[in-house]
Amino acid sequence: MNRNLMLNSIRTRMPEKRYVHTIGVMNTSIRLAKVYGGSEKDVELAAILHDVVKYSDREWMKKVIVEQQMEPTLLAFHHELWHAPVGAYVAKHEFDVMNQDVLNAICYHTTGRKGMSKLEKIIYCADMIEPNRQFPGVEDLRQQDELGLNELMKACIKHSIEFLITKNQPVYPDSIHCYNDLVTRKEND
Repeated sequence: MNRNLMLNSIRTRMPEKRYVHTIGVMNTSIRLAKVYGGSEKDVELAAILHDVVKYSDREWMKKVIVEQQMEPTLLAFHHELWHAPVGAYVAKHEFDVMNQDVLNAICYHTTGRKGMSKLEKIIYCADMIEPNRQFPGVEDLRQQDELGLNELMKACIKHSIEFLITKNQPVYPDSIHCYNDLVTRKEND
């Protein structure tokens, strides 16, 4: 993977602000991989592609979800969730990403899921705490980084669920399963 070629190819697919966010996720994920272990190249690739279709046409994303027989429950939830699994599809079919862990990191970066890999957790957390993010509680989340990746992930998924609840929005089942899995796991798992 050539970083500059990948960045150039995604830059035209998103507004400048989202591109800056993508760079922030990339740099944060590389930093987290250095701290917690894992392939820096894999986190870099997943981070660059995590929002590759975020600004794509909704009807097109819906069509991909249906045609590719993705989880049909997605269509019952807010369209903001769609870009993650459709992004994984595009990563595989347009960018020739074959590493399933990278594809899963892209696919679940908005919802989380039960049994997340280290790479998936790094991308999920980096997406939430990268330096350009500005929302109430983000500084508290950034401080959780010092407690370990699982604690950071727990704090991030909890924040996401609480945010949806305060907005009276439904919580995607994978997020609930992710939270439950994280709080019931032994630390050494």
